Amino acid sequence: MRATTAMFTRHGGPDVIAWQDVTLPAPGPGEVLMRNVAVGLNFIDTYYRSGLYPVALPCGLGSEASGVVEAVGPDVTDFVPGDRVATFGPTLGAYATARIVPARELFRLPDGIAHETAAAVMLKGCTTEFLAERAARAAPGDWVLVHAAAGGVGQLLVQWLTAIGARVIATVGSAPKAEIARACGAQVVVLADAPDAVEQIRAATGGTGVAISYDGVGASSWPISLGAMARRGTIVSFGNASGPVTGVALTQLAGAGSLFVTRPRLFDYYVTPEERAAGIARLWDMLLTGKLRVTIGQTWPLAQAAAAHTALEARATTGSTLLRV
Repeated sequence: MRATTAMFTRHGGPDVIAWQDVTLPAPGPGEVLMRNVAVGLNFIDTYYRSGLYPVALPCGLGSEASGVVEAVGPDVTDFVPGDRVATFGPTLGAYATARIVPARELFRLPDGIAHETAAAVMLKGCTTEFLAERAARAAPGDWVLVHAAAGGVGQLLVQWLTAIGARVIATVGSAPKAEIARACGAQVVVLADAPDAVEQIRAATGGTGVAISYDGVGASSWPISLGAMARRGTIVSFGNASGPVTGVALTQLAGAGSLFVTRPRLFDYYVTPEERAAGIARLWDMLLTGKLRVTIGQTWPLAQAAAAHTALEARATTGSTLLRV
């Protein structure tokens, strides 16, 4: 089968993304030939491309896509040609019209979930699931802080946390994004660049501070998280959109109220088949019951992935971004 796939041979800006026409072999043992219908764009894609997360070069790009099984390897029994499937990796190379995928990385799509929804939500939704349910779970009534609440993971987190009974304070980058956060269920919205952001957050909680901060922004939002916490609160630092958090002193955590900090990764929470099955089942349930709505803020043709990266890094996107195959 012929396919077009994105590759990069050096680290750098969006301009390093190049396209190649390839002939795909028949799938081998444990493999599936998957024809993509939609591809998801995620901030982690820019980390691999830029070199923030090192990878061996040359390298494919992207981990999230939905599509249809075209063929299976000789020992694959969980899937058959024609199955609707989706993946969020960890194998890179999703920016493609078709590719060979390890069968263990695929999930079958329920009938009620469209390809576009799956490609927009798989990685972000499973990230949201482990953050809200396992990395640090809020009790009903807890005040929690969600940074970049109008972004892809941010919108899902606000909805998920609201559904389990938490009270959400959101930080956003602009007034229009504030409306998005409120529509997702945030009770309080604060502009991230407000000089009194910490004071606003603490005032909203009656001075106590938040029990949990979910922070995918990184360097620029770390001082807000640190200043907004309640005693024995937990900072869940899961991204580096503004750069990595560095120079964390343990005495800071003590001085801010005996805080806990975790720097989790998705694939440390989706390891065993049992963990993967339970996590995806919880995500499908949240979607099918309407507790979680997926907003596809913008789409680009697959061949314009570089333009999509530029917009994502400029924080010019809202919700999820799709690449159309």
